[in-house]
Amino acid sequence: MGKRYLFVRRRRARNVLATVLAAAASGLVLGMLLRWKQPAAEVVPLATSQQRQPKSVDSDSGEDKTALVPLNEGLTQVISQLKQEVKAELTGFLPPKFQGVTLKEVKLPSKEKVIALTFDDGPWPGSTEKILKILKKNNIKATFFMVGEPLKEYPQIAQLVAADGHAIGNHTWHHWYHRMSEATAAREINDTEALIYKITGVKSSIFRPPGGMLNNGLVAYAKKQKYFVAMWSADSIDYRRPSVPTLVNKVLKESQPGGMVLLHDGGGDRSNTVQALPQIIDKLQNRGYKFVTIPELLEMQNKELQLAAAKSAGSNNSAGKISP
Repeated sequence: MGKRYLFVRRRRARNVLATVLAAAASGLVLGMLLRWKQPAAEVVPLATSQQRQPKSVDSDSGEDKTALVPLNEGLTQVISQLKQEVKAELTGFLPPKFQGVTLKEVKLPSKEKVIALTFDDGPWPGSTEKILKILKKNNIKATFFMVGEPLKEYPQIAQLVAADGHAIGNHTWHHWYHRMSEATAAREINDTEALIYKITGVKSSIFRPPGGMLNNGLVAYAKKQKYFVAMWSADSIDYRRPSVPTLVNKVLKESQPGGMVLLHDGGGDRSNTVQALPQIIDKLQNRGYKFVTIPELLEMQNKELQLAAAKSAGSNNSAGKISP
């Protein structure tokens, strides 16, 4: 059902956008026909992309004070908003079986060697951009868990992450570890969610608690909001700034199919992470791994389980039939 639901939502979003664009085109054609039927003296030239509002003449000088407004400005805003909503619909999709669930890895029945690189605590000047360049060079999509405070400070970097097609997750506003009331937890998550959407157009459906804290109120609230809570199966410990070889070996030792690798692009000096990343990618690829985002990882498991269930149901139906 998850894949079919996503297809229906995509088709519905595309249909709505197509309808609006068709209506816009029809309105433009109709407007041109009406202008063509007007007497020549009353035709308003369409030499620019602006049109005039009803005339406003200065009573003293007789000067035309008509304000100029962009042609179809309202329609442009509607289409822009619709595109944002369509983008949110597609990027915010989460298979129902993962809503409100906490996992550190995803078990794939096929044992396919895929793994998700994840980066926490950004966006961050310098390190995030360097990591994006490395990922783009290797044609890899990753998952970035963003914190509200640096997101507010460096929105343009977050836009680069979204523009490159990476998944974006919620990592709270302040990155606090202490126990919180539900009201505080709600602000930490909701304010970050709202800013992610405002800046990137992405409606995130995945959450990672700072420090991996599961019992301080944040995860409880995130689950109520149907977030998938993404932990990790391989910890690079790059927040301690180990040497590059130590960092690389730690990731390689703990990596496994369906796993999630914890790295950081923000929160401090991440130069060692930047240096280690090409080696991590190269060595994992040599072991046969492919890289996916967390939403892709979840969808892979969802699809495989659906296919297995359909195959099992087909086998049972065949077994129940009586041969002629």
